[in-house]
Amino acid sequence: MSRFFSNKHAALVPYTPGEQPQDKEYIKLNTNESPFPPSAGVYDAVSRAAESVNLYSDPECKKLRAKMAEVFGLSDENIVMVNGSDEILNFAFMAFADENAPLAFPDITYGFYPVFARLNHIPYAEIPVKDDFTVDVNDYLGIHHTVVLANPNAPTGICLSLAEIEAIVRSNPDNVVIVDEAYVDFGGESAIGLIAKYDNLLVCGTFSKSRSMAGVRLGFGFGSKALIADINTIRYSTNPYNINSLTAAAGIAALEDNGYYMENCEVIIENREWTVAALRGLGFEVLPSKTNFVFAQSGKIDGLTLYRKLKERGILVRHFTLPRIADFNRITVGTIEQMQCLITTIKELTE
Repeated sequence: MSRFFSNKHAALVPYTPGEQPQDKEYIKLNTNESPFPPSAGVYDAVSRAAESVNLYSDPECKKLRAKMAEVFGLSDENIVMVNGSDEILNFAFMAFADENAPLAFPDITYGFYPVFARLNHIPYAEIPVKDDFTVDVNDYLGIHHTVVLANPNAPTGICLSLAEIEAIVRSNPDNVVIVDEAYVDFGGESAIGLIAKYDNLLVCGTFSKSRSMAGVRLGFGFGSKALIADINTIRYSTNPYNINSLTAAAGIAALEDNGYYMENCEVIIENREWTVAALRGLGFEVLPSKTNFVFAQSGKIDGLTLYRKLKERGILVRHFTLPRIADFNRITVGTIEQMQCLITTIKELTE
């Protein structure tokens, strides 16, 4: 770091994004992107929107929020649009967590949570998941912390039931519960329907996974009118034009073609179940997944070695170094052809 870097950030360890190597063509199963392209309507909408990029985008995202309200059955006052769901997580940490409302989240979960906590100097508790990697709901009941839960969780893929989420929200009436639903469209049950019942629930989502728009950077938050107003206070104090015109146009078009994306999710679910069965047939332990990835370990080869050997063969998966999960790899579910190639390669490496 330079000699000018602020001491308040000197100990900050940044988030490590999934690798995007450019040295050759890979089968990319490491960053949970969709294998399917956006709908044709998205391309058309972006092309039309490009004609007006000399003008500022709408900071209120009125048309996009109206379409979101229509699709998700909410009022536009319950919706905020953000530059990828990471942005609303940062905004929410800034808005709802501090020394009097510290954060609490699982010790095995999305790696950005502790980074945002440290960036904003918010104390936090990492609560160990159980031996089977499930979140123990009892650990979060009446905890008096700002709770953050990825549901389904990442990188495990395991999902809490809606009843379990509601129990956590109900038992912490004086703290916000943030439910990160980046992967909910692949078999989870959304907590959106609880927003009208609980004023302390913030549900976050993204267009990156189920709507094939990881490169567009579009996320959203659902909550009570008051919670969304709080988020907007932070947003307007940092980056009011956070959604550019092309992204907004792409988002509206994707929502208009929502059926296309939900059909793709069904295909991914089918491919996931095929992959789980194939891996288990090779002796892998595979955690139950409600996401567009699987989390698996082999008794024949350690996780790091398998990751490296697959990369040598042109297949990227995601390996984590935390001791409890170092023998696992997170594998994005792609097309059936990609998954068949993966299984064939793993079979060659482990026999």
